[in-house]
Amino acid sequence: MEKYELQKLRDLPIEGVAERLGLQVSRHKCLCPFHDDHHASMSFRVSKNTYRCFVCGESGGPIDLVMKYLRKNFLDATKWLADENNIILQTSSLRPQPSAINHQSSFDASRYERFFERPWLSLEAQRFLFDERRIDPRVVRWCRLTSWKDRQGVPWLQTPYYNREGKLIGIQNRNLVKGALPRFRFPQGAECGIYNLPVLNLLKPGEMLFITEGCSDCWAMLSAGHKAIAIPSATLLSQKDIEQLSIVNSQLSISYHMYPDNDVPGERLFLQLKEVLPDLVRHQLPVGCKDFSEYYLTKARKEANHG
Repeated sequence: MEKYELQKLRDLPIEGVAERLGLQVSRHKCLCPFHDDHHASMSFRVSKNTYRCFVCGESGGPIDLVMKYLRKNFLDATKWLADENNIILQTSSLRPQPSAINHQSSFDASRYERFFERPWLSLEAQRFLFDERRIDPRVVRWCRLTSWKDRQGVPWLQTPYYNREGKLIGIQNRNLVKGALPRFRFPQGAECGIYNLPVLNLLKPGEMLFITEGCSDCWAMLSAGHKAIAIPSATLLSQKDIEQLSIVNSQLSISYHMYPDNDVPGERLFLQLKEVLPDLVRHQLPVGCKDFSEYYLTKARKEANHG
């Protein structure tokens, strides 16, 4: 693993990593998971991106926290962090020169465009999209979702990312084996920022645009009959994404809406987006629904039972 890749993981917000692990962070503190804590003795230094427990002395950065909390070794902890935050890691043992790194970081769309000209869905992909997620087939066609199997026979769902002009700029491969790692893979140089940007070209003045967290919520929102885009994750809102949203906001006379996930990262993402889109409208998920996908599934099942 290269130094610049490790730095990406070390730069992940420490409080966001803690929340991904299930810790309840409030005012830069939480209960320490490494001893019988009742008084929130673990403190987070956002400026240093570190944590420290003032009782048992445990301390470190994002990778250390994952290693100790999940009892993983260094390599498995970095893989977990990368998987949870859609970060691409190169596993080559060779150390390229800086010029080679820059060359390799470019995404060669021509290698992958043909996969999406005639999308094909394996039985595993069909079960995932239509049986488990109840995604509308029209949405699957619009998003050009396809699938493949690797040499070990592992089924993957392949999701293309296009810019607003319809140019392929990235690909997300999702492992369809439940609980298997890695959960996601990305080709070298893939840009997987804001998802479903071509939908912006279909918006009319005054129309609603929903912002979701992740592709799955976006598919559910589209299947519910709304136009939507997706942000990668609550801990991965980049400056480039923020600038792009600001440009869209200045160009389009539309209203922005969001169902924040029912967790601390989801609330944080909403507040971040609210700074960029002051008129962003908040919609509340029902109690018991962690995200819009779950809400959509609950409604779909009720409609099917009444049908």
